[in-house]
Amino acid sequence: MRLTIRANLAMRILMQCAVNTPEVIRASDVAQACNASLNHVAQVVSQLALEGYLTTQRGRGGGISLARPAEEVRVGTVLRLIESDVPFAECMSKAANTCPLSAACRLRGALCRGLDAFYRELDQVTLADLVRDNDPLAGLLGTDRLVA
Repeated sequence: MRLTIRANLAMRILMQCAVNTPEVIRASDVAQACNASLNHVAQVVSQLALEGYLTTQRGRGGGISLARPAEEVRVGTVLRLIESDVPFAECMSKAANTCPLSAACRLRGALCRGLDAFYRELDQVTLADLVRDNDPLAGLLGTDRLVA
């Protein structure tokens, strides 16, 4: 199993916002800290904002911040959201499935059960769990490290 870059970036963005709560942080600072392009960060920020995970502010002094408490953000839910349009296997896509084995293959059922277990485990983890008492992460993502 491998997460997409978008899913990985979504979690990095949320962690950076959580570490810096209640401050508003700039997308450019997120891009720098996450080693990602500003355009890619902006796309993921837009999706997270549309789904109610982030608040965005335009203009001078603008940026992004968490739209809900970190304790209410479940990792499994976020990853399902970001990964929803990416089927795990070809046979899981109704539109793109060309597998000639689909009618007789039992692998799809096993994969579905495995994915369910994966997400069920991640549903137990909140954003707060990832950042609480995590000084090394705060050192990497805190806005105070960006001031030079």
